[in-house]
Amino acid sequence: MTEKWQNNDSIAIQNFGAFEVRKKLERISVNPISKQRLLVPPKLVLTFRPSNILKDKFK
Repeated sequence: MTEKWQNNDSIAIQNFGAFEVRKKLERISVNPISKQRLLVPPKLVLTFRPSNILKDKFK
């Protein structure tokens, strides 16, 4: 699984959902206490999308 994620491939498990790697873009964040603006670098994030069958079970 980790090899697939390192290659930015998604993994789908039938009747459960899909895991995929998404790129988050660079953004500016503000520290609420000091009001200092910080540049947050781009990063890769693992996300999960449930299947329709799994969504129906939780309803």
